[in-house]
Order: sequence, then structure tokens, then C-alpha cells
Amino acid sequence: MYAIVLAGGKGERLRPYTQDRPKPMVEILGIPILGYQIEWLRSQGVTDVVVACGYRHEVIQDYFDDGRKWGVRIRYSVEREPLGRGGALKQAMVLVDGDLCVATNGDVITNVPLREVVEQHRHRGHLATLVLSPFVSPYGIVNVDDQDRITGFHEKPELPYWINAGVYVMDRAVRDLLPEVGDHETTTFPELARQGKLGAYRSRAYWRGVDTIKDLSEVTKELEQRLLSAFLG
Repeated sequence: MYAIVLAGGKGERLRPYTQDRPKPMVEILGIPILGYQIEWLRSQGVTDVVVACGYRHEVIQDYFDDGRKWGVRIRYSVEREPLGRGGALKQAMVLVDGDLCVATNGDVITNVPLREVVEQHRHRGHLATLVLSPFVSPYGIVNVDDQDRITGFHEKPELPYWINAGVYVMDRAVRDLLPEVGDHETTTFPELARQGKLGAYRSRAYWRGVDTIKDLSEVTKELEQRLLSAFLG
């Protein structure tokens, strides 16, 4: 099983942490975001990882090398000029063997059960399957009755919508539909959706995107709590 990790982002909103490293190499509890991803991918049966990188790619290569210490084989697809996520994905897929692969954004922390996603993808026969995560309001919600009285509060509730988790399974044929330069989530995926060839896997597994300093702080606290809970049984 192959996986592509899109790890070329500069992470402007994570400055100064990304001053000397790409976004996926920002550390959480001493481990790069990419380290969590590789451990997750390996635990789900992925044997080969292609890291699509550009900005400060040597930092990733120096840290992970060929992946042997991480229990996987790692190869690198380096952008010589910015290609956008879709272009980077298209370039990286040249290094993928087999009929399908997993792809993920390099700023995601998750434990989504990939084996189940792949199984559903094969069963439904879509060209690509997106993992969706519940949309949790970034704000607290206030309940008000018809007399304008506040009756309660919900802190960051789950709303009745689903968001793209930045994790997907794709058939090899999708490569021909990807842009040479640009973003597949605004080009390829909408076109597949119009054709009825884009599937969805809804998951309530742990998922967080790390895009800002606030995200980094919140994910650190969540992982600390999970570590403490696991330690205490």
C-alpha cells in the first residue's frame, strides 16, 4: 500500500515555527507532525510513503532518510518550482505502484481507520474517496427561547455538516485528471463529483488540521490529555 503526503507547504500562519522548516516538520510534544502521520500510515498497513515536498525539503529528508527507522520505505518527490497541491500530487504519483494509493495533507493529525476507507472505496467503485470529519463550531452556541431568554450554552458543538479532512483514497486513473499546476480540491474533485465518481467516508475518529499557532496549542493539549488517559488506563 502506497501513501502520498503533501508536505510542501511553507506554513506562513505558523511562523516563526516554520522559519527554518516546512510546515509538516513543526513539532508537537517533540515529534514532527509528519512523524505522527507516518506512524499512523504504517499502523494502517501502508508500506511505502512518497513525500511530496518543496520548501526546505532537505529538513524532511535529513530527518526521515529512507524511512527504515520508521518501518516504511520513504521516497521523495521534490518540486523544483511551486506546483500547487494538485500538481505536486500528480508528480508524486509517478512513484506509486499499484492500482490505488492513499493521499493526505501534511498538516493533519488523525487516527482514521484507513483499512475501512480503502475497503469502502473498492466496494463502491469510485475513482476517489474523501474522508469527511464532522464540522465542529469554533465558537460556543447560545440557546435562546421565543421570549429572548437564554436557556443554555453549548461549547463548540458538532454541527450537522461534514468537512473534507484532507485524507483520500484514489485510483491510479485519477492522475490523468490532476492539474499540472493548481489545486486538485478546486479542479479535479469538483469534476469527479459532477460525474458521480467521488465517494465519501464519514468518520468521527480523531482528526485535527494544524494550520495556525492556536491549532498547534490546542492539538498539543489534546495529545497530552490522550497520553495521560492512556497512561492511567
